[in-house]
Amino acid sequence: MQAVYQKQAYFREFFGGEIEALDGVQHNKTAFSIKTSDIPVVIGTEYNKDPNVGFGTGTSKSSRFGERKEIIYTDTDVPYTWEWTWHEGIDKHTVNNDFDATIADRSDLQAQAKVQMFDNHGGLFISQVASQALQLSDLTNDAVLKLFNDLNNAYVNMEAIGTKIAWVKPELYNVIVDHPITTSAKKSGANVDTNQILQFKDFLIKQVPETKFQTGELAYTSIAGVGKQFTGINTARTIPSEDFDGVAFQGAGKAGEFILPANKKAVLKVVELPAG
Repeated sequence: MQAVYQKQAYFREFFGGEIEALDGVQHNKTAFSIKTSDIPVVIGTEYNKDPNVGFGTGTSKSSRFGERKEIIYTDTDVPYTWEWTWHEGIDKHTVNNDFDATIADRSDLQAQAKVQMFDNHGGLFISQVASQALQLSDLTNDAVLKLFNDLNNAYVNMEAIGTKIAWVKPELYNVIVDHPITTSAKKSGANVDTNQILQFKDFLIKQVPETKFQTGELAYTSIAGVGKQFTGINTARTIPSEDFDGVAFQGAGKAGEFILPANKKAVLKVVELPAG
């Protein structure tokens, strides 16, 4: 599944380029726990030299370093949020292929199908955690250029560090490729012959099928690697069947997505301006 995920999952960069898989999971609800602390960092303005701070009347009652903050971390459980299964049968009398080759072939196809399922859930997750929704009035050159300037300003102002990625619908992708500013005179890497562009206004551009977006959405943007996608594999097996001469090929597991609350500010989405 991992190899297929790295090749076929459109949103894999959002989740760090891989899916975290745990085999033989035993917990029904919790995938893992993380240590989190929401205590803000406080920086003092100066060292206090008052004779009654830390000394004199302030002995054992005050500190020249300022107020002391106790740092405490809490355990945050990350739950599974959805499940997957498969149930197939391979009969030696009807399969019409080498038995072991069939198992290998079906395993690969099941992995591909699960990756598509993970990618669909990943897109929905990105949409749900986006901190802002920017509206695009229309797909004109001026509107698209303004959109990416606004996006760039947003990431600069939030002081985001990392690679910025924009996952865009084909209709928006085509406008970007054909945009007047994507010229060789400006060192642009756009190629109209292959309908390809790698970067636009400091965003890596990824063309994504429109079915991966929610209704009315045109694009997602994020810093790479801000989220995590994971699965717990309860079982993946072949067992002899008593109902036919062959094996039942079965699998079941749990899955989910996670992002730290602080990282949500780095996730934005672009939506169509409502009609009217």
